[in-house]
Amino acid sequence: MIEAAGGGTLGLFTAIQRLRQVHARIADRLAREGLTLLAQHVDPIDTGTLVDIFRDDPKASLLGTDALRDGVDVPGDSLRLVVMERVPWPRPTVLHAARRLAGGGSAYDDQVVRAKLAQGFGRLIRRQGDRGLFVILSAAMPSRLLTAFPPEVAVSRLPLDQAIGRVRQRLFGEGVLQPVADADQLAQVERGRD
Repeated sequence: MIEAAGGGTLGLFTAIQRLRQVHARIADRLAREGLTLLAQHVDPIDTGTLVDIFRDDPKASLLGTDALRDGVDVPGDSLRLVVMERVPWPRPTVLHAARRLAGGGSAYDDQVVRAKLAQGFGRLIRRQGDRGLFVILSAAMPSRLLTAFPPEVAVSRLPLDQAIGRVRQRLFGEGVLQPVADADQLAQVERGRD
């Protein structure tokens, strides 16, 4: 998905271990494509600096956990795709069990998940004119949770290969964005037009 979007991706994880595993699997491949991959809990840089680097480089992508889901402000083309690696179900802790009991059982769980989904989706739209796509990589996305998104948001359930194609088409195929190219690629394009 990061390749299809040309960077500009915020990957949100529910577990640090999975974030590290995904980072290890994709970092080299993205580097070969000229796409920077930053990761909270991997890079020895504080989260604020990681976000600043991400914000300044439209070809960069950033992987992170709750802190990035709940508190990142990256307006414009630097953030055009948010990918959640799974539905953010609450962890079964003693505290959660007590809150669940007091809050209405599974209805409380749904409320927590909707809030996390809305926060993740909210990273895309920070100012008027911002655009992008939001993807959840989970087949277990109950329809009842879709109320987390604004009513005008179109939801599609797609296999992964079709989702990747949709990302590429929606971000670049309809003139929404132009693929981010480096100076050498731009020079080659300009020479080709002469």
